[in-house]
Amino acid sequence: MSDMIQLPWLARRLTVLESTDPTIVGVTGTVQDETRHTIKILTQNGRITLAKDIMRFKIDEEEIDGTRVKQRPEDRINKRYRRN
Repeated sequence: MSDMIQLPWLARRLTVLESTDPTIVGVTGTVQDETRHTIKILTQNGRITLAKDIMRFKIDEEEIDGTRVKQRPEDRINKRYRRN
């Protein structure tokens, strides 16, 4: 795991790789906002809100399991994560 999980995600490119909601798989956009449970991205079709805990996504070529980052961005940035 690189450091992307502990960096700010605003203005970075996000792509949904897997999800329990098949309609969002493959969605790509720029991160506009992040809360404890959601990430808001701007896509070509407008702004959408994605639940972190139902998806696996990629930011700047690093895959992230959304269930591991269910906290506020400021808490996520300062947290220590176990390496898999």
